[in-house]
Amino acid sequence: MIKKVLIVGAAVLLLAALFAGRGVFSYVTTAVGRVQEQVKSNVPVNFEIERARRMLQDLQPEVERNMNRIAQEEVEVAKLERQLTKEEKQLAKSQDDILRLRDDLASGHSHFVYAGRNYSAHQVKTDLANRFQHHKTAEATVDQLQKILNARKNGLAAAREKLEGMLAAQRQLSVEIANLEARLKMVEVAQTTSEFNFDDSQLARTRELIEEINTRMDVTEKLMNQSLQLSDRIPLEEEETNDENVLDAVTKHFSDRAESESLVDSK
Repeated sequence: MIKKVLIVGAAVLLLAALFAGRGVFSYVTTAVGRVQEQVKSNVPVNFEIERARRMLQDLQPEVERNMNRIAQEEVEVAKLERQLTKEEKQLAKSQDDILRLRDDLASGHSHFVYAGRNYSAHQVKTDLANRFQHHKTAEATVDQLQKILNARKNGLAAAREKLEGMLAAQRQLSVEIANLEARLKMVEVAQTTSEFNFDDSQLARTRELIEEINTRMDVTEKLMNQSLQLSDRIPLEEEETNDENVLDAVTKHFSDRAESESLVDSK
């Protein structure tokens, strides 16, 4: 769907550019760039991370091909080293034979015996000339093989270094992708937590009521403590008691009254 939008949008802008002139080309490119940026910004992050992981996995076949090439080159270099060693031994043997023939001819003899057969000085000289020519060709071949071997060794070392760098970069990118995944999970957890909507107003009201009850209890306990403190005081004076006998009280009351009346009558 996104691809179709981009294609249609680009086609419309291109037609507008054709009709409006070359000056519209800058508007076209700017508009296309903005559309691409908007589309890219709307792509989910987890999708981009998965895309990065797949891109990293797509590098593996190339890494394996290079490893195979390096292994083949190592085999070829080892083969070339064995060939060079063989050529050098043959060249050393050729040099010894040439120096022997030269010394024999330098002795001035007219005939020489080699491996049980007689040869004239002319035959030995001709053989020496042929051997010397072949030896010089062999020396040039050995020198060329040595240069080839050195070049292939240098190329192999460079390929190994590049492969090691690619493997190190691959491991580093894998670690970075894992880090991005961990960060994304943390962001998702934070977003999920922020989406929870707890109504804690009831808790606040309950806490307020408990505080009010505590205050009332504190006041009541304080008043009770003050009352107990007053009742526990030592009395400094003896208090009057009203526990006299009721019979004595009645007798005393009416006797006092009778005395009062008799005093009135006597007057």
